[in-house]
Amino acid sequence: MKTATVNFKTDELTKKKAQDVSSQLGIPLSSLLNAYLHELVASKSVRFSIAEPMTKKMELVIAQAEKEIAAGEVSGPFASTDELFTHLDA
Repeated sequence: MKTATVNFKTDELTKKKAQDVSSQLGIPLSSLLNAYLHELVASKSVRFSIAEPMTKKMELVIAQAEKEIAAGEVSGPFASTDELFTHLDA
């Protein structure tokens, strides 16, 4: 496959952060950008996603859920939706 060079401009901080992330992932930045271009071509759409930052409330909810799981205070699994709704109505 013949390769082509794509040049684009971004600010220095964004470039540095992108290089740091790609380094942490162990994937060259050029490979990540190439994969993005392939996805763009295949899907003909652009997706943006940002991981939601952990909040104090989320930390408390997760800690409570982990405590309940460790104590065996969980529901299910259910064999059917009828069984699930019976449990919820109880």
